[in-house]
Amino acid sequence: MADDKDKKAAKKPAAKKDAKASKDTKKAGAAKKESKAAKKPAAKKEAKKDSKAKDKKASKAKAKKEPAKKEKKAAPKRAKAPAAPPVVKAKARYVRIAPRKARLIADQVRGMHIEQARALLAFSPRGAAEPIHKLINSAAANAESNHDLIGDEMRVSSITVDEGPTLRRFRPRAMGRATPINKRTSHIAVALTPVED
Repeated sequence: MADDKDKKAAKKPAAKKDAKASKDTKKAGAAKKESKAAKKPAAKKEAKKDSKAKDKKASKAKAKKEPAKKEKKAAPKRAKAPAAPPVVKAKARYVRIAPRKARLIADQVRGMHIEQARALLAFSPRGAAEPIHKLINSAAANAESNHDLIGDEMRVSSITVDEGPTLRRFRPRAMGRATPINKRTSHIAVALTPVED
């Protein structure tokens, strides 16, 4: 029996020590939690301060760059490029000739001096030569009246033939049939520029 009492007495202090140790660990854990909770707001405050400081630095850097850009834009003054030669235009729309036929003549005239183009068109046997000849004369008249240029000292810088609306007609054929006939039209545009000496 005495031995049992000694054992119980020995066990009690050990149990007391274990209880104290567990209380100490709980206190230490609570202290750690408190220190973490105290650190978090401080860390948040520091992060906010850092972000504000970065924003201020960025805004100052932008403010410094903007005047520098304005100065750069104002500084380089380039010499003016030579003025482009005036372009005189004339158009003929709904010309009753197929674009494919008119392009044959337009390709011959493109880039020519106006006197050479007039000579070529005056003696061309093709039907498209007449409307193109009239159009070139009209563009030369525009140059004289609207732009104060000399009409005979021009060249055909560009001439284009675009397709206009097609007139659809029909012809009667054998056994009561009807076959279509497409009467094509063209839009012709000419641009003249002065001849460079």
